[in-house]
Amino acid sequence: MIPGLLQTEGYARAMLGAVGELTAEEVEARLVARLARQAVLTADPRPHLVAVLEENTLRRQVGDREIMREQLHHLLAVGTEPNVQIRVAPADAPWHIGLNGPFILARLSDGAELAHLDNQLQGQTVDGPNAVAALDRRWETVTGEALPCRQSAQLIEEVVKTWT
Repeated sequence: MIPGLLQTEGYARAMLGAVGELTAEEVEARLVARLARQAVLTADPRPHLVAVLEENTLRRQVGDREIMREQLHHLLAVGTEPNVQIRVAPADAPWHIGLNGPFILARLSDGAELAHLDNQLQGQTVDGPNAVAALDRRWETVTGEALPCRQSAQLIEEVVKTWT
């Protein structure tokens, strides 16, 4: 799926509502929290974000076609920000270790490094140097399969046309 920091309201609502286990109030509360977290991208100082998405994520329908068009246009717009890189691993790329599940690597202002892993039930934050180093090596593999930013944007533009 598209990472929460890059989701539009429609996409996020469709994702949260798809679970079927949340009440309407719980969906709204999580939606408000998810959208509020996006403010970090324009905070001062702006963090540097590099997101690698699988091409299939762009092609898998979440919500309706309008939601997908809006979401992909949003990715293109956010990807022009100087602190954001959006890269796409093309569908014809070989299997790579990043397909084992999503993870986030972060370097804090004090130089500390940590990682966040997501699964179906909860997230886990790890800060052990060996674990972070292992995920850093995996990140290098993932980014090695992804297209550069400009080519990624061109691919997103092509996929947008399929949602019209």
